[in-house]
Amino acid sequence: MTAQPPNPDPVQTPGLEAGGGVPPGSTPPAAPQTAGLGEHQPPPTGRFTPSSVLTVIAVCVFVVVFLAVAVLLVMKMVGAS
Repeated sequence: MTAQPPNPDPVQTPGLEAGGGVPPGSTPPAAPQTAGLGEHQPPPTGRFTPSSVLTVIAVCVFVVVFLAVAVLLVMKMVGAS
């Protein structure tokens, strides 16, 4: 069994105007339907969300490790033990 092509043949599609358009107010054939608005989400009550706190902590850890490696490399270049 073969599937039909995703785009219908314009010659066999009723209601199309010249050039392939549709009259105002009609729905094009096989047009996807849009869903309504989603359920309203209340804004976060706290000042910071958990993901923003984790992001700040991760950035701070990265900066500390970066600075520690930089200091160790400078000490190694200078010859300090």
